[in-house]
Amino acid sequence: MLSFGAIAFLNPWLLAALAALPALWWLLRATPPAPRRIRFPGVRLLLGLQDPERMPERTPWWLLLLRLAAIAAAILAFAHPVQNPTADLAGRGPLVVVMDGGWGSAPDWEARRARALEALEQAERADRAAIVVNLAAPRAPGARPDPRPAGDWRGAVETMAPAAWAPDRAGFAETAAALSDDLGGFETLWLTDGLAHPGAEDGADLAAALSAAGPLTMIGPDRLALGLRPPVLEDGALVAAVIRADAAEGPRPVSAAAIGRGPQGGERRLGLAEARLEEGENDATLVFDLPLELRNQVERIAILTGGSAGGVALADDAVRRKRVGLISGEDDSGSRPLTSQLHFLRKALEPTAEVVEGDLAALIDSGPDAIVLADLGVINDTDRAALTAWMEAGGLLVRFAGPRTARAETEALREGRTGEDPLMPVRLRAGGRAVGGAMSWEAPQAVRPFPPEGVFDGLDVPADVTVGRQVLAQPGPDLAARTLATLADGTPLVTAADRELGRVVFFHVTANAEWSTLPLSGLFVQMLERLALAASAGSHATLEALEGATWTPEMVLDGYGRPGDPGRLRGVLGARLAEGRPGPDAPPGVYVSGDRAVAVNLASAETTLVPAPPPPAGTRVERMTRAEERDLQGPLLALALILLALDAVAALAVSGRLRGARLRPRAAGAVVALALGAGLVGPLAGVAPAHAQGTEAAPDPAADALALAATRDTVLAYVMTGDAEVDRISAAGLAGLSRVLAARTAVEPAEPIGVNLEEDELAFYPMLYWPVSADMPTPSDAAYARLNAFTRTGGMIVFDTRDANLAAGPGSGTPEGRALRRLAAQLDLPPLEPAPSDHVLTRTFYLLQDFPGRWRGSELWLEATPDPAEQPAGETPFRHLNDGVSPVVIGGADWASAWAVNDRGDFLSPVGRDGGRQREMAFRFGVNLVMYVLTGSYKSDQVHVPALLERLGN
Repeated sequence: MLSFGAIAFLNPWLLAALAALPALWWLLRATPPAPRRIRFPGVRLLLGLQDPERMPERTPWWLLLLRLAAIAAAILAFAHPVQNPTADLAGRGPLVVVMDGGWGSAPDWEARRARALEALEQAERADRAAIVVNLAAPRAPGARPDPRPAGDWRGAVETMAPAAWAPDRAGFAETAAALSDDLGGFETLWLTDGLAHPGAEDGADLAAALSAAGPLTMIGPDRLALGLRPPVLEDGALVAAVIRADAAEGPRPVSAAAIGRGPQGGERRLGLAEARLEEGENDATLVFDLPLELRNQVERIAILTGGSAGGVALADDAVRRKRVGLISGEDDSGSRPLTSQLHFLRKALEPTAEVVEGDLAALIDSGPDAIVLADLGVINDTDRAALTAWMEAGGLLVRFAGPRTARAETEALREGRTGEDPLMPVRLRAGGRAVGGAMSWEAPQAVRPFPPEGVFDGLDVPADVTVGRQVLAQPGPDLAARTLATLADGTPLVTAADRELGRVVFFHVTANAEWSTLPLSGLFVQMLERLALAASAGSHATLEALEGATWTPEMVLDGYGRPGDPGRLRGVLGARLAEGRPGPDAPPGVYVSGDRAVAVNLASAETTLVPAPPPPAGTRVERMTRAEERDLQGPLLALALILLALDAVAALAVSGRLRGARLRPRAAGAVVALALGAGLVGPLAGVAPAHAQGTEAAPDPAADALALAATRDTVLAYVMTGDAEVDRISAAGLAGLSRVLAARTAVEPAEPIGVNLEEDELAFYPMLYWPVSADMPTPSDAAYARLNAFTRTGGMIVFDTRDANLAAGPGSGTPEGRALRRLAAQLDLPPLEPAPSDHVLTRTFYLLQDFPGRWRGSELWLEATPDPAEQPAGETPFRHLNDGVSPVVIGGADWASAWAVNDRGDFLSPVGRDGGRQREMAFRFGVNLVMYVLTGSYKSDQVHVPALLERLGN
């Protein structure tokens, strides 16, 4: 195969015949031998006569050009030219297919897998050995893959999935050099993600090693994967930054969703945000303005298109503002507000929590995450019962000691109430302990270092934190287990106990500086944070606090950014997590240690994405998406035949054998030149020559042919949006669905047809697939009149916003959703509702539970079931006009992309993350949709069959 840019010749040796064209020109232009001269006296009688018809002495130049063009077209045709040919492998030794396999490969993984399988198929036809390497898969040090027959690798590639971490290019660079020495060189096909992962020189080293081993082809993505930095709280809103590597790729809109769990435990979208990466900018801000209740339910933020682990940011307690209720036993409105107990608590909690105050009953009704009682001594029976029930249901109760608490415990002991109080973690002794008192210290006591693996593990205790007075706990067998912090003499400073699903924590000192200097220190704030009153100390912002503990994965992300079970993954040392570089031994996810939880993301607040270094000289660089291959042999043969026919006509005209159609040489030359130009441009460009039109209106043959084709067979039609790529996918999608219908049902649709709403008649089609484009112009009034007539006479419009975002209803959220609201504003449509689980659309051919396309999870909307009592008099519902068929179906699953195939039957777009299962369900939905349009209420009417048979029997 010989290539010239986008054109390649499969039989290039035939092009050598083009060199004979100059000799052929000379032979055709050669003058015939001069005639013999014979004197004949009678010729004098012809002198003076004029002959208006002259025969040319030589063959006209334009006729020579026509003949040479015909011969050249035939030579080029037999050389078999192909436009946008599939590149063949360049080498002859073993083929090494290198796949980055990391998170940056996830957005177009299906296309990468297809390219790898295509290369293996070429190697198998050439009987070449192959090696497939996944740079993100764990490898033993020094291990070298062995060449095997190319077909043996097919199963490994088909089951391969992207990982949730970066590829290990440095680890394979040395292996590639050693492998080249063992095999004597090899050819490499490197499917790279185009990103420079930590250690940018590693990619350059690997490229150099592969280039030195033999021919190197690097296939990069059409667009680099996006990243997402961890979310933060700013002015009460959840904010995350989306980042990219190539700021020169132009403007790029980005949509993201905040995902959490609903009351029933299932995942749901809690909010949507949009941003736009402008040209020259590498980051943009996504802002989620959510109420506190929803914001605290957010578990992760995910980019909607091109999903990957790098496009997901996990949220932990660092971005969840807890609601904390404060109650004090003293009057806080006195003359010394800065020394009150609530003052220190407010200052410690307000930066990270929503602080509410009031009476105990009102606080419990507000649904707080925690309640803090500052020296609240006596609690009446009603409040005690309500507080106990709230705590046992999962609330956190934190109590601080003080004179009132000590007095209340003394009175309880005097009255003989010695049982365990559910609102206290331990029993207290009467009185207290103070410097210079009956149970005195000689000096204020310091705080001991916190015990390992406790809730305060890792916090530094300042030397100036001392305690001069406290209430003491009664000794008992369970006191040590309930102690979280102690003083230098071993007496408890903080105790805690579990109560059903909740917990009670007691500080044996006051919340102000009267008994200790603890409230004056930063340790006071940190201890409250560790108790989960406001934020977890083990958040993504303080990875250095991870060291010194072992963390167990609770949930991990896969390469697509989907949460999953950690499986057999064991605990990870905090020092490994603190490196901030997830890998096979520490994938991104949520890790827990005791009462602490931490979200480990691929990106940090300082992460930037960088493009991969340029490849070595001589490397063939390709993109993942290629133009469709087109065979030019047929058009060139047709051109040669047309030119030969023109040559025959022109030769007859020049020789004078066409009576009444004699052409002057110059006129004939002009006609042939025009025909030659039209013949060359038309077949090669794939467009039909234009026909001149008269000034009077005449029937349009193309429109008549379109109408005839649409009425002869069942035809699926789509609305042309003006966006070439969207229209191409729509045509390919309906073509793929038509193939499936012909193979599985009695419906045999013809080729799909694109419809221009402004010009074409719509009555010929049972269904219109309308992909919503954000910038599609609004149709005219005449077009809306045709559309309304179409829906009122049995037609159905399938709107597809292609954004997987219709949970809140049609026309919400994304630019496509807003465009849908604009485009459908003038349509006469009935009220809509989400498709019920028992709708006839779920059983017209296949039994379905959902309606996926390229995306899964989009709500399907169609005509709501009318209430006869609410139906206006004299008005007929759509379902009665259309035999039970909804005139409109609205979704956002991008069905056309899931159905789309090329001429060879290959799928054009990746679908979902579960292989072919989601695509199969998308085809089943398409079959149900077409059968629903064509059969109406047939399936729904089957429920009446038993009653009809019984009536006939009677």
